[in-house]
Amino acid sequence: MSSPKTALVISAHAADFVWRCGGAIALHAEKGYEVTVACLSFGERGESARLWKEGKALQEVKDIRRAEAEAAAEVLGVKRLECFDLGDYPLELSRDDKFRLVDLIREVQPAFMMSHSKWDPYNTDHMYTTQVALEARMVAQAWGHNPGQKVLGAPQLYLFEPHQTEQMEWKPDTFLDITPVWDKKRAAMEHMNGQVHLWDYYTRVAQQRANHFKRNSGGQSGGRDCKYAEGFQSIFPRTVDEL
Repeated sequence: MSSPKTALVISAHAADFVWRCGGAIALHAEKGYEVTVACLSFGERGESARLWKEGKALQEVKDIRRAEAEAAAEVLGVKRLECFDLGDYPLELSRDDKFRLVDLIREVQPAFMMSHSKWDPYNTDHMYTTQVALEARMVAQAWGHNPGQKVLGAPQLYLFEPHQTEQMEWKPDTFLDITPVWDKKRAAMEHMNGQVHLWDYYTRVAQQRANHFKRNSGGQSGGRDCKYAEGFQSIFPRTVDEL
């Protein structure tokens, strides 16, 4: 019996994976993929304004964000949620922290990986996370790092959609129809009570990407119908036998 395919999402903050690739997670989970999500921080300092305004203490904020992430992950079908709890604003990883991520990558052996855009002047935690993801992917491929461990192959790194695409030099080259799992993504988003203002925003984003999916799947004369989609930018060339 062959092992199930796997995927790894590297998320700067506890909610990022929900907004930006929750549909991809749910869709692939339904296809039998074991999806691991690595949350480098809970977004407790920079992405929990409502909780701070309510007078919550730091540990309370972290506990709430962890619980939200766990609930959302369960809805999406995440196999494993790994919370690094490294702090945010700014997010910083030591060499040992990076090696911890390398160990996770080698353990998961993902068929593909996902993380943030390479450029994000509004939230440097995001682009720093992708820099770290690329470094960790590189080290995980190195035979000289922890000899004896199974080295990583060459999984694609997909960059999910940033909040203001026109400012981030992000250009999608892949659109994924998430209509069959949209209810799961919306339900997962509604677990993120620290950022209620984003629920409808990311619903509109998914509808916009659905239009792009239809246009690029055959145009008005024969495009496949799609109500909700997510867009991704691939980092590495893709090798295919059929377009």
